[in-house]
Amino acid sequence: MFDFVLRGRTGHKVFAVLEKYRFAHRGFHDKPAVPENSIPAFCRALERGWGAELDVHLLKDGSLYVFHDSKLQRCTGAEGVIEDLDCKSVRELRLEGTDEKIPSFDEVLNLFEGKAPLIIELKAYNRNHEALTKAVCERLDRYKGDFCIESFDPRVLEVLRKIRPDICRGQLAQDFQKNGDGVQPLLRRPLAHLWWNVWTRPDFIAYRFEDRDCRDLRRCVDKLGIKEVSWTIRSRETLLEAEKNGCIPIFETFDPDK
Repeated sequence: MFDFVLRGRTGHKVFAVLEKYRFAHRGFHDKPAVPENSIPAFCRALERGWGAELDVHLLKDGSLYVFHDSKLQRCTGAEGVIEDLDCKSVRELRLEGTDEKIPSFDEVLNLFEGKAPLIIELKAYNRNHEALTKAVCERLDRYKGDFCIESFDPRVLEVLRKIRPDICRGQLAQDFQKNGDGVQPLLRRPLAHLWWNVWTRPDFIAYRFEDRDCRDLRRCVDKLGIKEVSWTIRSRETLLEAEKNGCIPIFETFDPDK
C-alpha cells in the first residue's frame, strides 16, 4: 500500500545529463557584490562549468521573472509581492543594493541554452499554480537545453503531469513538522512524507539534506528507485557526502572545486 502511494517514475533520460553536474543555488552568488538569482550569479556558474537552480514567478501581466520570494522586501527593499507587478515595474527594482535588475526567465534561458542544465523551481502564489505551470511550459517548448522542473507545491506537479508528462518533474520537500513556517499544520505531515506522490508521480525528490533520514524519502529512493536531489549544500564535505550517496547536489556559499 505505501509503495503504491510513494512510487514515482524512474529512468527519465534527462538524468544522464543532470548527474554530470553540480548546481549553484540561485546562481553562484557572492553577497553583497553578486546578488542571488542575478545575471552575474548565473554567468559565474556557467564560467565554472556548473548548472544552476533558479526560481520563477508569474507576474500579473503574464510575464515570467526569476526571483526567490514572493515578497519583495528581502531582496529589493520594496513593499508588496512580485506577482502584483508587471514587467515594467519589476525592471525598475534593483537587487540587494546593487545596480542589478531582476532577470526575466527569457534572459536566464538564453544564457544557459546549449551550455549547462537548469533546475527550475516554480513558485506558485495565491492559487496561480496552473497558470504559472502553463506559462513556463509554453516558454520551455521553444527551449533547446536540458532542464527539470521542481516545486514545493504538489499542485504544480499535478498540472505538469497532465499537460507536459514528458518533462522531468520533482517534488521539493523537507521535514515540515520540524520546520513548517508558512505551511498549514494539517499539510505538514503529508508534504514531509511525500504522500502526494500518489497523484504527482515525480521523477525525483529534492529534499533538504539535513532531513534526508526521513523514512518515506528513503523508501522512495532506496526501494522504489526515485532519483534524489539534495539542497542546500553549504560545505565541500557535505557535497562530497551527498554525491557519494548518489544525490545531485544544489550548493551555495562556497566553491566546490576548491
